[in-house]
Amino acid sequence: MIPKYLFLTKGVGKHKEPLQSFELALRNAGIQHCNIVYVSSIVPPGCKTIPKEKGLKMIKPGEITFVVLSKNCTNEPHRLIAASIGVAIPNNDKYGYLSEHHSFGQTDEIAGDYAEDLAATMLATTMGIPFDPETAWDERKKLFKASGLIIRTSNITQSATGDKNGLWTTVVAAAVFVPS
Repeated sequence: MIPKYLFLTKGVGKHKEPLQSFELALRNAGIQHCNIVYVSSIVPPGCKTIPKEKGLKMIKPGEITFVVLSKNCTNEPHRLIAASIGVAIPNNDKYGYLSEHHSFGQTDEIAGDYAEDLAATMLATTMGIPFDPETAWDERKKLFKASGLIIRTSNITQSATGDKNGLWTTVVAAAVFVPS
């Protein structure tokens, strides 16, 4: 099975039990009704990114659903957590990359940029684009785009602070594959 579409989603959940917190994060992301199977980080050639709303209409309750998922959780009050998926798509018929990043103490912007950088770097290395890993992401992003080989990078990120009363707080970010 090679997916034809993918969509990005994110969510947050809080509960006294970690599993229920995860379930609530999946509900917030809209994918709680799927049987989720984790897959690695390849975007098949020709796989189109579609809006979340359209993608959610294409999956059915109980369906086995392949996702690249980033998840983080804490029960520490006020602790900042993040989960992020980075996306890098080439301009040719090659495959693209997704990356998962989960962190503590990073804002949406920092975690999202990091995940996007990871995906773009993985793609760039398969395409022979030279770069210095010590260069700031903004500079490398310009280099990748200027090469003409990487046409799009993006991310989806969910952050949250741990519940002040110590409930489990879970964040998820996901790239959800849709077969047709």
